[in-house]
Amino acid sequence: MKRSLKTLSFASLFIGLAFSACKKSTNEIPDPGTDTDIIELRGNLSTQTLVAGKKYLIKGQTFVKSGQTLTLEPGTVILGEKRSKGTLIIDRGGKIMANGTANNPIVLTSDQREGDRDRGDWGGILILGNSATNQVDPAIEGIDPASYFGGNPANVQSSNTINDTESSGSLKYVRIEFAGIELTPNNETNTLTMGGVGRGTVMEYIMASFGGDDAFEWFGGTNNAKYLISYATWDDDFDVDYGWSGNVQFGLAVRYPSYADQSGSNIFEMDNGPNDNDVQPYTTGTFSNITGIGPIRTGSTTGNSNFQHAIDLRRRAATSIMNSIFIGMPRGLRMNQASVVAQYQAGRGVLNNNILVAPAAPNDYFAGSGVNVADVKSLWEATNTTIAGPINDATFSTLGINTNIVFSPGQVVTNYPTAPGFTVTSGTLATGASFSHAKFSEPNRTGFFENVNHIGAFGSTNWAAGWAEFRPVDKAY
Repeated sequence: MKRSLKTLSFASLFIGLAFSACKKSTNEIPDPGTDTDIIELRGNLSTQTLVAGKKYLIKGQTFVKSGQTLTLEPGTVILGEKRSKGTLIIDRGGKIMANGTANNPIVLTSDQREGDRDRGDWGGILILGNSATNQVDPAIEGIDPASYFGGNPANVQSSNTINDTESSGSLKYVRIEFAGIELTPNNETNTLTMGGVGRGTVMEYIMASFGGDDAFEWFGGTNNAKYLISYATWDDDFDVDYGWSGNVQFGLAVRYPSYADQSGSNIFEMDNGPNDNDVQPYTTGTFSNITGIGPIRTGSTTGNSNFQHAIDLRRRAATSIMNSIFIGMPRGLRMNQASVVAQYQAGRGVLNNNILVAPAAPNDYFAGSGVNVADVKSLWEATNTTIAGPINDATFSTLGINTNIVFSPGQVVTNYPTAPGFTVTSGTLATGASFSHAKFSEPNRTGFFENVNHIGAFGSTNWAAGWAEFRPVDKAY
């Protein structure tokens, strides 16, 4: 019989802890036929395999150091301890092999019981590699003592050698729930944090839900990803910094109207560094086929005033976004500094063949310090489409988006559909994607992007079916 740590009596808990040193070492491969307790993971883990049918508990900052590999079988469930802010860190040179299947995904979630789980219950997953960044030997946020990643090609540190093709492992069909914690102001972990991760790393079919900060954040690196879901997260859905140059295709963001961060929550927050200095490599990562669903289903108001932009471009960012749809955010596109405008005017960053639906025309474009809003508008409208609000069910129907994937006013997260209708088989989004832009032919982009017809994350195939979970608050694990 399996049992939860929460349901143990004081006496049985004392006995269990007394035997843990010899029975539940984190360096042993457990025998699935004999041990039904939760197995603790803490400190520095040696190479090992976690098996399905067992439950594991991450306590405090738990590392997979250089030369070690943590393998997770399909169906493995790992809990992050709330009390100790459990966090899993794959350090430079370490690897995680987490290859689930559509019918048997791997789940990393909160240790709280059903109904009590909430965003930020644990620290999430951090993967650190040796790929290039535009900072000199940076340290990742939220980890103490400092954990470093990547390096600047112009000033390589003695502590690492840059390796843009490095593999930190593989994540396929993985759900990460209720993760990401603000440890101190502006010092947070995210659901999935990537620092200097190389393009040899495989990331496909990953769902980040109920995050306590950003869902996915890249700090430099060259790694790619496909089939990403950000669901009901607190801050930004896709956040990039420090010269990330990888690729992402097929991404979904669904915002819950009550969840937004005081710093301002965006679907995309794109940055080049912690300041506006001209440091390279620039943040030139490329996204295609993204569906961003904001908190507004009808009208122009949100449930939380901290929602901001569909796309927020900052400090020399030169990210490219193609073949994507953004609807239901209170504001559209913002370019924060003149350095951003210069990047897009020079063609380093590209906004092409996207559709933006804003609730009202004055909220379509925003300009930061030293920026002319007319320049922002011109850059967008040259090769993209803007649909004027107000937003209503007819807007979604015209696009071909099923309204059951959007939160209705007053709808709670526990009433979101268990099998949302993500497929798009008619309407504006069903056709019109284009992959002829020169950006797709750049080195390390050629061959990555699938030449599909649909704009946004979904066409006639629901790639979220089977493995994604939209009611994890009450899910029994």
